Amino acid sequence: MDEPAQAPAPVAPHTPSDYIRWALRRVRTPRRPVLIVEMVILAAVYGIYSLIRNSVPDDQARAMANSVQVWTAEQSLNIDFELWLNHTVHAVEWLTVTINYFYVFLHFVVTGAVLVWLFLRHPGRYRAARTVLAVTTALALFGYYLFPLAPPRLLPSGLFYDTVALHETVGALTSGDLQNLSNQYAAMPSMHAGWSMWCGIAIVMFARRHWVKVLGVLYPLATVLVITATANHYVLDAVGGWATLAAGFALQRLLHGRSVRAFTQHVAAVP
Repeated sequence: MDEPAQAPAPVAPHTPSDYIRWALRRVRTPRRPVLIVEMVILAAVYGIYSLIRNSVPDDQARAMANSVQVWTAEQSLNIDFELWLNHTVHAVEWLTVTINYFYVFLHFVVTGAVLVWLFLRHPGRYRAARTVLAVTTALALFGYYLFPLAPPRLLPSGLFYDTVALHETVGALTSGDLQNLSNQYAAMPSMHAGWSMWCGIAIVMFARRHWVKVLGVLYPLATVLVITATANHYVLDAVGGWATLAAGFALQRLLHGRSVRAFTQHVAAVP
């Protein structure tokens, strides 16, 4: 009696195109995220980002020239509300202190909270959403290298108040003893604007409660007001951050073959 025929063994990839197709299939196969793996990925991405960002040559003259150029461009477009906002907020001490700590801490707290929420409640969408954030952050490095930019607070004219420094905001990397840990001329694009818009889009797309969706809309708008009121960014820096985020979404869709929204909320574990 003949033995039953066995299914052919899967053919291992042996050409570059085979490896590319195999890698794409693996990347595009939905799977539940693994906590330790995600922690390593996020730590590595941010660590490499910080290392490269802070190693950008300290070209002060070019950064100042670019800053004047951006400020002049905004004036010609009539979107230069930073100076008025900066002086208005500076006149109210409790408001200044509040937005200073918003600027220093919520950038990380809210982004981290949204990542945890996606990981726990939307595991099927988490990896795609995380990819958008990681790619956006990596793309920002090109802006820091190609277009060093001094924030408004560093303009030699002294028009703007450096609110974070004046009020000795604890934990700030833009002034005091910690300022040497961060590149002060890496302002374009603004990752405060890019990350906050990523948070807002994720919340609006996937939150169920309407009031939470409203917070998703308000948070990136509030962030733009905060980064300009503290004189840490121009309006065009925020636009640059949003454009970088758009590129991040586009590259994520190219990599995964579908948009973040097209993924299901839950997915079975895949080895």
